[in-house]
Amino acid sequence: MSDAIVIIPTYNEIENIESIIRAVFAQDMRFDILVVDDNSPDGTGDKVIGLQNEFKDQLHLLTRANKTGLGTAYIAGFKWALERSYNFIFEMDADFSHNPADLIYLYNACAIEGADMSIGSRYINNTVNVVDWDMKRLLLSYFASKYVKFITRMKIADTTAGFVCYKRKVLETINLDDIKFVGYAFQIEMKFKAHLHKFKIVEIPVIFTDRTKGKSKMSGGIISEAIFGVIKMKFNSVFN
Repeated sequence: MSDAIVIIPTYNEIENIESIIRAVFAQDMRFDILVVDDNSPDGTGDKVIGLQNEFKDQLHLLTRANKTGLGTAYIAGFKWALERSYNFIFEMDADFSHNPADLIYLYNACAIEGADMSIGSRYINNTVNVVDWDMKRLLLSYFASKYVKFITRMKIADTTAGFVCYKRKVLETINLDDIKFVGYAFQIEMKFKAHLHKFKIVEIPVIFTDRTKGKSKMSGGIISEAIFGVIKMKFNSVFN
């Protein structure tokens, strides 16, 4: 058993799931994987079950009855991991937008260099490391991170990043049942809660590549949650 587990939330990722699992397991360091599948009708969960015979004690599946949001999927995965002896818990997408080869850099930042939380950052050092996004989406993401940074006063360039390594103590300290956001704003809230607890957060430059298979789960409601929810989150932190 590894001391590090990669949590991959899925919904209709049949085109990517086997490839991403094999890519993670192909790394020089051993990482376990937990796939949190929201009962995908395309058979994503069944594909994982088939691969478990090949990757015994390394590949795990948590199946949820319904699709209730990225945030709730990750929280379910966090709780599953905390019930076991993992010391480093990762968030990573299934669609290869996050490069499995970068896992070791996030791991080393926490395990060797003393960070409590490491973020695979697209926007660090005033550069934009994003491949194959249209300009509208790129500008929306970039300025959303700028907006969140301004409102929250976090010293994080990529506040919406979803490629993250947590030390166990971070997730044990944050009240996971008190996390409000369920969409991509979940990523902002987790960073903000870690910031409020004064954990050491570092950013590691990575190249983010847009998916080539499957469909994005981004929606207008998710964007609205992020834009308007951040103000409420900051307001509540001041008075609580």
